[in-house]
Amino acid sequence: MKILTGNDLVTGDVIWWTGDGWSRHVEHAVDVDGHGEAIAATEEAARRVNGPYVIQAEQTEAGPRPAHIKDRIRAVGPTVRPDLGLKPADPTIGEWVI
Repeated sequence: MKILTGNDLVTGDVIWWTGDGWSRHVEHAVDVDGHGEAIAATEEAARRVNGPYVIQAEQTEAGPRPAHIKDRIRAVGPTVRPDLGLKPADPTIGEWVI
């Protein structure tokens, strides 16, 4: 599966394409199949996202999981301060990244 990510223009937050907008939560991301580059171009031209790009992901019970560690880290937040991430109360978050 392929999903689309980028950064919010106002906050700089990592965001994920949901099919009709953007979310801060990777579990809301949808498979963009072969349409990712077109969606990225449209969304960037409309100034709704900065630096969008398509990545490989796998579907899990918890939702899409990026294939590359860089994007898994982007999905949950900083590894040096888990309390600043999106799931600070989740004790298994380190396992999710690796």
